[in-house]
Amino acid sequence: MAKKEKVVLAYSGGLDTSVILPWLKETYGYDTIAFAADLGQGDELSGIKKKALASGASKCIVKDLRKEFVEEYLWRMLKSGAIYENGYLLGTSIARPLIAKYQVDVAHAEGAMGVAHGATGKGNDQVRFELTYMALDPMLKIIAPWKDMNFKLTSREAAVDYANKHGIPIDQSKKKIYSRDRNIWHISHEGADLEDPANEPKDELWVMSNPVSKAPNKPDYVEIGFEQGIPVKLDGKATNSVKLLETLNEIGGKHAVGQIDLVENRLVGMKSRGAYETPGGTILMTAHKSLETLTLDRETAHYKQQVSLKYAEMVYYGQWFCQLREALDAFIDVTQQNVTGTVRVKLFKGRCTTAGVK
Repeated sequence: MAKKEKVVLAYSGGLDTSVILPWLKETYGYDTIAFAADLGQGDELSGIKKKALASGASKCIVKDLRKEFVEEYLWRMLKSGAIYENGYLLGTSIARPLIAKYQVDVAHAEGAMGVAHGATGKGNDQVRFELTYMALDPMLKIIAPWKDMNFKLTSREAAVDYANKHGIPIDQSKKKIYSRDRNIWHISHEGADLEDPANEPKDELWVMSNPVSKAPNKPDYVEIGFEQGIPVKLDGKATNSVKLLETLNEIGGKHAVGQIDLVENRLVGMKSRGAYETPGGTILMTAHKSLETLTLDRETAHYKQQVSLKYAEMVYYGQWFCQLREALDAFIDVTQQNVTGTVRVKLFKGRCTTAGVK
């Protein structure tokens, strides 16, 4: 028998990749290796190896990338001040290049001829994954089932039916159809009733944070210490990067901080509505910006606003492994030389405001 071709699938255990995994095997006979990145999504990774193997994967590799994600991706983005279209803190966008980078690494280690993803043909993620694959190894074959004419699961409802028919365990149902993406920086919500911009996000939509109506009636204050633009202390105590962000997510979520409802312009030319929760990231962005008002001169501050806009677009467009992004990082690092100090932030009823800067 001919040896089966190996493919590495970016596997989250969500609806799309749960049905794509057996579909790849069923349709093309690929020996599919599931790769799952731990980016701080918590319970979502519980039992993911067992699920992947039960769904047809020949192997499931899970890698803890939280520290690298926070320090090499999130902190760079924080220092840049990148915010897409005045609201989106780029939680999904910034994660895709890191996942794709390790997919390529796994493909090399396992002798795979291709890499696969579960992004649809109408979204941004297809570009983020594929640009990274091509930047790091243009010889790898890219398999994108949602753009494959043989892929007949043309809706999330059809994917639910396929999963149920094949006995694939999923959390989604036709009544619980939100498309979500979570990591240590944020969680996004798309689909279902959010497709109509006339619909207000429901209180039960929020996962990382309380709805504003259930936020405490008393504010909390938190102090964040920065060294050259990087958060290193929480309430005066040196704190490792992952713990610092986890703690800020908890306290920010308690006060409904970082919720945004946005209709954004996608890279592929359509508008999309999403609801985002970024509690810890919102606190850090607020604090960092306040500290910069004291440490940047006027000309640098004004020019950095232009750089921030470009940086946000590059992250959103998936252009992380690109020389221009590296060049912008060099500029940003110079601007951060004196961004050292402590910022006191007040959290109350969905608001995050600066209460003092040293």
